[in-house]
Amino acid sequence: MTETAVWHLANIWETVADAVPDSLAVVFEEKRLTWRDYERQAAQLAQVFVDAGLKPGAKVSIYSYNSVEYLVAQFAAFKARLCPININYRYLETELAHVICNSDSEAVVYQSEFASRLETIRDQISDVKLFLEVGEGEPVLAGAVSYNQAVTAADPMPVIARSNDDIYMLYTGGTTGLPKGVMYDHKTFSSSLIMKACQLRGLPIPTKPSELAPIVQSLAKADASPICMPACPLMHGTGMWVGVVIPHSLGGRAVLFDNRKFDAHALLTLIQNESVQEVVIVGDVFAKPMAAALNAAKADGKPFDMSSMKMVNSSGVMFSSEAKRDILDHMDVMIFDSMGSTEGSIGVSVGSRDTMKTDQTARFRLSPTSRVMTEDGREIEAGSGEAGLLCNGGMVPIGYYKDEAKSAETFRTFGGVRYSVPGDYAILEEDGTITLLGRGSTCVNSGGEKIFPEEVEEAIKSFGAVYDCLVVGVPDERFGQAVTAVFSANSGETISDADLKTHVRALLADYKAPRHYVLTNKVPRADNGKANYKDAKAIAMDTLGMS
Repeated sequence: MTETAVWHLANIWETVADAVPDSLAVVFEEKRLTWRDYERQAAQLAQVFVDAGLKPGAKVSIYSYNSVEYLVAQFAAFKARLCPININYRYLETELAHVICNSDSEAVVYQSEFASRLETIRDQISDVKLFLEVGEGEPVLAGAVSYNQAVTAADPMPVIARSNDDIYMLYTGGTTGLPKGVMYDHKTFSSSLIMKACQLRGLPIPTKPSELAPIVQSLAKADASPICMPACPLMHGTGMWVGVVIPHSLGGRAVLFDNRKFDAHALLTLIQNESVQEVVIVGDVFAKPMAAALNAAKADGKPFDMSSMKMVNSSGVMFSSEAKRDILDHMDVMIFDSMGSTEGSIGVSVGSRDTMKTDQTARFRLSPTSRVMTEDGREIEAGSGEAGLLCNGGMVPIGYYKDEAKSAETFRTFGGVRYSVPGDYAILEEDGTITLLGRGSTCVNSGGEKIFPEEVEEAIKSFGAVYDCLVVGVPDERFGQAVTAVFSANSGETISDADLKTHVRALLADYKAPRHYVLTNKVPRADNGKANYKDAKAIAMDTLGMS
């Protein structure tokens, strides 16, 4: 097999760097790397990894906020046929040690502010050969190497032959248990994302990586290379895949946002100043503050200039119709609300100023390779009203790293077709769209009835004064569990429980309506916007005097 036929991200990005060396690849604050600079720094760091004794297939953990160094470290790992491992910067010692050890990482690239946390678990991660510290001055962690000094001193690693079967892996926290590594081969992963990206933008569909060069050059010549900003963390699939991998593979620019604390005003200012065309967010958690900031700026007579914007991408958390319409009031964009997980994409809801007049929250159209099936693999008929499991037959992972049992449970074969079955339930409507119900692991069982939190959350969040909501089950002597809403209000709003109950009961069957309503200042979510049902339940239990 010739090198140009290998669908490997290192090969693809080297092709891009050769095609448009002077185009910008990464922008973060005062740092601006052209593709020539980006590729060279990655090659230098790749040589640092090789000199440390890392062989093809070895793992490199990246423990960092959004930064240029994060992306260079990832590119460098790909170049040396290594597997970068994403570490959630919110992890404390237990989860941090688990990911480094479970992934068999032999190197850790980290920001200096995390040195003390790594020092605490040093005796648990003895297999790590190289600690590369990103920061000013000498490393804080004993025995670590300065990232800047190592990269500056290294000669660029020569381009090497790579394989379609090289592993790409992303760790996901999921809803239960310790983080798991979801494995893809480079060919399945990169070719699927690139082909979908080209199709979405009306570009020629490449049959091999070398065909990307003229596409990339054509976009650059027309000043149409994508300028994309992942507003969410690079450590999660949504930010990395949609915000970096796709635009990079088309010769585009990743404009990084300092995500340590979400600031909608700062985000919108960056979009305006960098003429960002595409932004990647995580549902209402990002969209609602953005809409509030846009409204406030307009009211002050200093509206943000959103004329460069063409696309808003979201995944991972509910993106309500109300929030979409609020965003569309300020920018004429296409909204792509994807449903899926690290284990694969299942469907998408596409909206614009015209279509959002009738669009519904949590209503998606299945991808051509996805199905709704029963536990035993029977395909559910459209319009039957029967709930089933969402199954993705497109970009299916190899499995979970070192977890054969969980792999067999999640990646199943029905009718000779291999599917990813993460555990999400939905109803296939007569028109071919799906109504998302939620994940079985968060399902509330009340009196023998299964209630999916997302369905109830959608109804509650459609009440104008509600800002955010999570639904959990708390112990109930009669029904086993009682449906309980943990919600927050919009600033300045007062919500009557009676009014909220009346609203919800007009939308849902009586058994699905919450028995308890718990108002909180802030609904618990992770930095990437994903629901923290454990903490939401703790809030409910404490407020209701059950803890």
